[in-house]
Amino acid sequence: MAKNIFEQTNRTILFEEFNDEKLDLLTLVGSGNNGSISSLDDEKIREIHEHLLVRSFSEFLEKFEPKIFSYFNAASQRIAYSLDKPKGIPDSVITEIPITVDNTFFKMLSTLLESKKVNGSKNVDFNFVEILNYISPKKVMDDIKQLRKEITYTFEKHEALEEEDPTKLEYGDKLNNLIDKASKNYNNILSMIPLAIEDLKARIMIGNGGSTGKAEEIKIGMLTMNDKGELKIIEKSKEESTALAISNNKNNEALALCFEEDYEAVSEEPNDYIKSLVVRTFAPLPATIDDIDVKQEVANYNQYLSFYKEAQEDFIKTLKPLIEKILGVKVFFEQYDKELSGMNPSLLITNIKLEMLLKGENKQALELYLNTVNQKNDFENTVWFAIVPSINLEEQVNNKNIRQRFRGTNKSQKVNYNTIENLSLLMSILSKYKILTFFSMIGSESTTFNNLATTGIMKYIDQTKNLQYKKGFSEYLVPVIPNFTVIPKEKSAVILDYKMKLAESDLPEFDKNELIKFWIEGVYVEGAYVAGGIVAAYQCPEYLRKKFKKVDPKEPGVRINIENKDNALKIVTTMSKEITGYTTATKDSINRNNFGFVFSSDNVQLDGQLINNITIYKARTLSTNEDGIFEPLYKTLTTTYIERMLRYMTTDFKEDKIKEFFSTNPTSQKNKWIKSKELGNINSILQEGDDLLMNIEGDSCLLHIMFNGDVKNLTLEITKD
Repeated sequence: MAKNIFEQTNRTILFEEFNDEKLDLLTLVGSGNNGSISSLDDEKIREIHEHLLVRSFSEFLEKFEPKIFSYFNAASQRIAYSLDKPKGIPDSVITEIPITVDNTFFKMLSTLLESKKVNGSKNVDFNFVEILNYISPKKVMDDIKQLRKEITYTFEKHEALEEEDPTKLEYGDKLNNLIDKASKNYNNILSMIPLAIEDLKARIMIGNGGSTGKAEEIKIGMLTMNDKGELKIIEKSKEESTALAISNNKNNEALALCFEEDYEAVSEEPNDYIKSLVVRTFAPLPATIDDIDVKQEVANYNQYLSFYKEAQEDFIKTLKPLIEKILGVKVFFEQYDKELSGMNPSLLITNIKLEMLLKGENKQALELYLNTVNQKNDFENTVWFAIVPSINLEEQVNNKNIRQRFRGTNKSQKVNYNTIENLSLLMSILSKYKILTFFSMIGSESTTFNNLATTGIMKYIDQTKNLQYKKGFSEYLVPVIPNFTVIPKEKSAVILDYKMKLAESDLPEFDKNELIKFWIEGVYVEGAYVAGGIVAAYQCPEYLRKKFKKVDPKEPGVRINIENKDNALKIVTTMSKEITGYTTATKDSINRNNFGFVFSSDNVQLDGQLINNITIYKARTLSTNEDGIFEPLYKTLTTTYIERMLRYMTTDFKEDKIKEFFSTNPTSQKNKWIKSKELGNINSILQEGDDLLMNIEGDSCLLHIMFNGDVKNLTLEITKD
């Protein structure tokens, strides 16, 4: 009956902020209750979940609408970006930039992750340059060209039909949608800059300029023979060539007029140059070199390219911390097969900085919520896991007194991180509610697979010493290492294009000494998102059924020892390999210390098939046994599950029902678990070598859970009738 009792064992709470304009846990619960109430009513829980609970990545984007803000700074002649809405600046001049799946930078990173999965290449072999060019003006223009092709095709179909033809009306609907998509950028000059760059390049680098880097003089002509039979190309008059071109572009003229009218109707501040740019982009008409002020347009091109570089660089620098968090949510949900309809993982996002949530009386709001959902015999909304990202365990290095003889790295201080003190304070709360908590260090080049392979695991053990051996909460803490690299720092160059110059012939050419590019620096996804996602995923019996032959459909995956047998080769992450693996010395150190939730990028195979995904090497909490060895996380999770099951089935630990729970009766819960074990189910609550015993002494029930020889003892207070 466990399936009916526990609808889920994978609800996860994420302590992170995504949009401070949206509601958060503190606001919804309220601060300063001073212990006046111990539980929230059902209506309040429903409201909290309506705003903060998500079951998919798309629902996350819809509910939290992550965004950044921008405005033009005339003093610096730059675009200023901010994660928070700028104070003291009128709303009318602030532009909100929503971060959706269509955002160019996010789309590029998503494509990169998918390409690595398909390609199977490690970071050292993967061609990052090709994907990084997705944010170059050329790639932006490629997307526009596809949209332009669709608009032109649909417009031609529309124009060929009679006015009252129903099919023409359908094409009219399609045109409205396509042109509306094109019009989204009318009021965003920055988004028009890549169009302007490619438009200018196409117009002034005529001839073979696009491939050779030099424009050539062109006069439109026609092939003919002279009186002696010799072939000649003679120049056509300008009027004749233009008339010929225009006669073949009647539809384009009509479409150009359509875009002119649309731009003037939609644009908040119409501009003739931008209007011409819009028309040339979506309904290009013939033009010749004589129509262009080449010197002015070369100057425009160079200005646009430099401005675009600065704007993109500043934009990505501001957006990157937010994007890394968004990618974290994305990979959390990707660990579960979206085609399944079983125990789908869910994420409750606090949407507030951890420091603020724990400040003074504010933490009472968290306790009040958890007391409501975790201390009842209704487990629908019970929180089982937590994710705490961006823990700063390293001391900041002070280089102020070192003379800068050479240009060095510009290591900006990470602003939004969580301290180990705040993590300890948080765990004093979460441990009371038996929430297994995955935490990861700040994503940087010092927390990657490559760094772990070269420097080893000891630094992580040393940095978490203050969290180890803490009776009561170490068993609920899981340090996750390493973090995942989306773009390595050394391979993060984005090449935009060369600047232009005028040659002696006054024809433009690319200046090969002026390549415009910038560096994104590294982009990382913290391991806690992946660890939380994969453990939440394998709670689902349907997920397990795709990996194993024998699965109990009524039990979750709480007892699965990921380190046992081939379990780690069957339950793998969706993340692609990053390095060739760890050295023997590094693996020996990891195995000797048995520390943390450790991912592996080693070459492994199962049944002759090479596994190209990152696998789990260790899955341990910070709790240790009598021999000082860190305990597997399944022990904590199974103990919590058994205690909650016992509490439910015995109506809060009534003596007669406890005895019934452990009786030899074939229908007792213990016997059901023994039968499941005998069937060899991968998710049986009792596995080979396990046992469950109890003694009643006075008003206490002493529970002994044996995990293949290791004993975990619990003392439960018996409820008297």
